[in-house]
Amino acid sequence: MIMKAGRRFLLSCFLFEATYGLLYLFIPLIMKCLIVDDNKMARMALKQLVTQVPSLELVAECSDAMEANAELDDTSIDLLLLDIEMPGMSGLELIKKMGNKKPLIIFTTAKADYAVEAFELNVVDYLIKPIALPRFKQAIEKANEALESNKEEVKVEEQGFVFVKDNGILKRISIDDILFLEAMGDYVKVHTAQKFHVVHATLKSIEEKLPSSKFIRVHRSYIVAINKIDYIQEGTISIGKTSIPVADTHKANLNKRLNLL
Repeated sequence: MIMKAGRRFLLSCFLFEATYGLLYLFIPLIMKCLIVDDNKMARMALKQLVTQVPSLELVAECSDAMEANAELDDTSIDLLLLDIEMPGMSGLELIKKMGNKKPLIIFTTAKADYAVEAFELNVVDYLIKPIALPRFKQAIEKANEALESNKEEVKVEEQGFVFVKDNGILKRISIDDILFLEAMGDYVKVHTAQKFHVVHATLKSIEEKLPSSKFIRVHRSYIVAINKIDYIQEGTISIGKTSIPVADTHKANLNKRLNLL
């Protein structure tokens, strides 16, 4: 089977489930990317790398950050392949200008000097020129995982519910009904106002499926629903009659997420 996404390519694989007569197609995720670099040869090298990765579709290329800023206003971009040192506006300045509404970003630069500042801006990866194809593919794989995670999170939030397997039964739970989650060895307790459900899973695996806009990890054993917090006192969160400890390593992130007046 063949599909179009900027170029034609074969579907990665398919699985036929004979019992139900269903055909499941696993279609590679296509990322629309934008190259931003003031050096023409560097842009050509990046374009060559992009052509060798089927999951990438090059939408445009820009020779400076200001041109890229205008392009981003007009075009839907999933991934930015961005140089740092450019005339007029640096790549770092461009990211800060975009705020929270920005695509995934991989820096492609000749210098390692900016790596710490770059990762503080939550970029996917930091590539030093000249960039080898295996290293480029590794960075793109990280971007693919991040994009897939973002899409799954949006889907869960839009649906407004999750299914949990409790004692062999699949039960639907509204996201808004969850108060907090508690790790118990190889199991997790999902607490709601009415009852709790015991799920055979790790807290980390469940955390990855929950919308991060509504839930936050506050301890190695606890995730809480932000809008269910009644009050916080002396490093302890109160939700109803339950007290939940806040680990020192999570305090800064918790304070950042709260709407403090």
